[in-house]
Amino acid sequence: MASLHTISLSAEARSRVRGRRTTDQGLEVVLHLPRTGPLQPGERLSCEQGRVVVEVAAAPEHLLAVEASTPLALLQAAYHLGNRHLPMEIQPRRLLIPADGVLERMLRDRGLTVAPLRQEFHPEPGAYGAASRHRHGAGASGP
Repeated sequence: MASLHTISLSAEARSRVRGRRTTDQGLEVVLHLPRTGPLQPGERLSCEQGRVVVEVAAAPEHLLAVEASTPLALLQAAYHLGNRHLPMEIQPRRLLIPADGVLERMLRDRGLTVAPLRQEFHPEPGAYGAASRHRHGAGASGP
């Protein structure tokens, strides 16, 4: 019977599909997955022998929630942040970005409301990332 582990990863760590990681239960695993897109929360990885199954979870991260008084002001904020190639989660009435004091000041200076928060981060995959979403079936190595 396979042992089930979870691995809580930041959005950035979910995009690195190769290298050593440690599960939430303390087991060291080595990921060696195809480079076809970031890991998605809920995905399960297994070692070749099937003795270990690791479920991917999104770890809480320090973020900034950006809100605006008008849709146009929020769209302009998304444009300026996108120009910096910043990972961004786009929600109906706000943007979420990694916490950064310089960007926070810039956004406030533009008249936006910015609030720090800590939660899971699911940034947009980018122009080419949407087509490469997939499911991982194997590739985690256990002991």
